[in-house]
Amino acid sequence: MPTAPGNRPQPSPALPRAASACRPVPDVVAYLTGRWSIERRVLDVRAGAEGSFRGIAEFRPEGADGALLHVEEGELTWADAVHPAGRTLWLRPRPDGTAEVEFADGRPFHDLDLRTGHWHTVHPCAADRYAGTFTVTGPDVWQLEWRIDGPAKEAVLRSVYRRR
Repeated sequence: MPTAPGNRPQPSPALPRAASACRPVPDVVAYLTGRWSIERRVLDVRAGAEGSFRGIAEFRPEGADGALLHVEEGELTWADAVHPAGRTLWLRPRPDGTAEVEFADGRPFHDLDLRTGHWHTVHPCAADRYAGTFTVTGPDVWQLEWRIDGPAKEAVLRSVYRRR
């Protein structure tokens, strides 16, 4: 990992954006449906600390509107300790093959459009800014990077999802 003056770790460049590295996805809900393994690196830029998450993501149809329930479960390794971790989101399909992503309680999170195989989105969270980059690299592999900047946090989360 690159370091800045004072040996403070710096996040490496964003995920690839080259068109040749992206695989178009005409229907995000159809593509994501199923089970995926997750490998995630977590970097707290301010503290210079790193951790990892390994687990499973399941995108399963729930309800009459064609929505997918996205459930992640696994273990977060941080500071030589292992903790159970997870999250739950909703993907609400749109007729054009894109989706609206919501938190488990129904609050809006972000849009998701993988028709080019690449998507960038921003979510404000209080005074912090979450910038997400989604890149589909194959029929069974996609990557997600979240960069969080603000007064409360400065972090980078890089995830690779592989179909199981």
